[in-house]
Amino acid sequence: MKPVAIFRHARSEGPGHFATFLDERNIPWRLFRIDEGEAVPGDARAFSGLVFMGGPMSVNDDLPWIPPMLNLIRQAAAHDIPLLGHCLGGQLMAKALGGVVNRNPVKEIGWGEVTVAPDAVAQAWFGDLKTFSAFHWHGETFTIPAGATRILGSAYCVNQAFAMGKHLGMQCHVEMTGEMVKNWCEVGADEVTAVLGSPGVQTAEEMRKDLPGRVERLNANASIVYSHWIKGLAV
Repeated sequence: MKPVAIFRHARSEGPGHFATFLDERNIPWRLFRIDEGEAVPGDARAFSGLVFMGGPMSVNDDLPWIPPMLNLIRQAAAHDIPLLGHCLGGQLMAKALGGVVNRNPVKEIGWGEVTVAPDAVAQAWFGDLKTFSAFHWHGETFTIPAGATRILGSAYCVNQAFAMGKHLGMQCHVEMTGEMVKNWCEVGADEVTAVLGSPGVQTAEEMRKDLPGRVERLNANASIVYSHWIKGLAV
């Protein structure tokens, strides 16, 4: 089987639970460390699926790797190679597929409930889930590309996920581990302090509260999503 390509855009924002999920199912994967200058591959057909993680940058920034990444996403979509995006990854997918990425009304940082849309497309991805607590860390959001379906939303961000055939782009983070949450709280301490007045932002103490239980529940819900996604992997 061809490997799943995973793109890391910041050292602190690796694949987390998603890598564990693949390893448990003996699905091969390769990590592309874009944050260390590794080149974006030119042919999506070398992989069974493409997965994009988060990052502090904007997809609208003038960064040399963004145009080839957008082209790779379009190429994969044209060949029906499954795409999966987390936060920045979802924004990259949205922009590549015709959506627009701009500022969200408020920053959303910490744990927050997301609501699954009441339709068959959302049910295919999230099963019987109606709501669940996801992790968030973003100041921008995407519009839903033409031909895609909005399947997830939250009180502070209307578009939390879209699906288009085998492809899923998420604004929220479902890949988190406990160590990732603690690390982000440390790395992003100044950002959190600067926006604590926002209704969508939690303190680090709130984010770390009941962390093992929160992460366990998140991982279980993420596995529902990932289980649907791997059904479409190219062989």
